[in-house]
Amino acid sequence: MYYKKLISLLIILITTSLYSQDDLLEELENDDNTTSTFILPAFKTLKIGNLQSTKVANKGDFYLIVSHRFGPLSEGFDTFLGLDNANTKIELLYSLWNGVQFSISRESFDRTFAATSKVRITQQSQKFPINLTGYAGIYRNTLINTQVFPELKDADRYSYSLQLLASKRFSKEFSFQIAPTFIRENLQDLRNTVEANHNQFALGFGGRYKISKRVSLNAEYVHNFNRHENSRFANPYTFGVDIETGGHVFQLLFSNAQSTNEPGFISKAEGDIAFGFNIVRVF
Repeated sequence: MYYKKLISLLIILITTSLYSQDDLLEELENDDNTTSTFILPAFKTLKIGNLQSTKVANKGDFYLIVSHRFGPLSEGFDTFLGLDNANTKIELLYSLWNGVQFSISRESFDRTFAATSKVRITQQSQKFPINLTGYAGIYRNTLINTQVFPELKDADRYSYSLQLLASKRFSKEFSFQIAPTFIRENLQDLRNTVEANHNQFALGFGGRYKISKRVSLNAEYVHNFNRHENSRFANPYTFGVDIETGGHVFQLLFSNAQSTNEPGFISKAEGDIAFGFNIVRVF
C-alpha cells in the first residue's frame, strides 16, 4: 500500500512538472506573436536581478525560488573569490487569483523572515503604453539582539517596502523599467548609517535585452535619496544573464548587494561586487 501511494504521488508530481514546463515553453514559442490584445510581458521572470519586475505569477502557479549570493570577489583566493561564503534565500510563492501573488521567505542575511505581495494594476497593450504593478513587503530581522541594542523592542525588528513598478517592452528584444520605492526601517545602526533615516525613498532602473529565444542580458541600478554621504553603504547595482529552460529559469548575476530583500539590498549594499544566482522553478 505504501509503494502504491508513493508511485501515485510521483506520477502526479511528474505530470505537474511536465505541464508547467510545457506552459512556459509555449510562452517562449509564442514570443513572436504580435496579434494578441496584450503585448507579451516585458520580463519573463519575477525579478530582473534583485529588483522586482512587473511580471506577476499566473493564477494557480506555485514557485520555488532559491537565491544565492557568494562573498565579495575582492577577498581573493583566501575565500576562493568569495565562494567560501554565502547568503541564501528560499522563497515560496503562489498566485491565488489572476494578477495577484503572495510569498513567504527566509534569508540568511540578518536571518530575515519576509512576507510579500504583488498586484498587477494594468498591462501594456495596443491601448495602454506600459505595465504597472504594485509590490509590498514586510520583513522581520531575527539576528539583532539585546546585547547589541539593550533597549530593543519587538517592533524594532521590522522593515517594510512599497514599490510601484512601471515597465515597457519597446521591441522584441528590449524592455525597460522604473521603480519608485519607499523603504521603512524601524531600527538603524548609526555606526553604519551615520544618521537615522528610517524613511527612505529610492528610484530603481532596470532593463532586459534578449539575445536569443531563451537567453537575455539584464541590468539594474537603484539610487537611494536618503543615504548619508559618509554612510558605509552604497547604491546597489546588478547585472547578469537569464537562461530559460522549460520549467526553470537560471539567473546568473554579479551584484554589490548580499541581501535580496528590498530593505537589505536597497539600504545595505556594501559596494564590493560578488557573484550570485537565482533559480526559479514553477510548478
